[in-house]
Amino acid sequence: MKERAHRQLPLWKASMELVEAFYFVTQSFPRDEQFGRTSQIRRAVVSVPANIAEGAARKGTSELLQFLYIANGSLSELDTHLEIAHRLGYLADPSRLQQQLDAVQSQLLSVIASLKRRSR
Repeated sequence: MKERAHRQLPLWKASMELVEAFYFVTQSFPRDEQFGRTSQIRRAVVSVPANIAEGAARKGTSELLQFLYIANGSLSELDTHLEIAHRLGYLADPSRLQQQLDAVQSQLLSVIASLKRRSR
């Protein structure tokens, strides 16, 4: 398999770890949430590294930024799903996941800011 440039990005790697963490925790959600909350969380979390990878494969900085903004939107959506899961009692202590999500979002926002500075 050919090595893709996005696989070298620390941001992509961190977002893949976030995918693993959320997939693991959603395994314990109630069965009746399989097509509800679990599915929504998994779609949102997978969207993050997928958009980072797609943006990295594009030619220009403006296209990359567009996909990074979409990834950031998915992180915000994921934050909301995390809060809902906690309020519904599916997660007793979401703090570890929240810290991991916040770290990825911070890293993503730093990359966005850096790219914006360079493209001026």
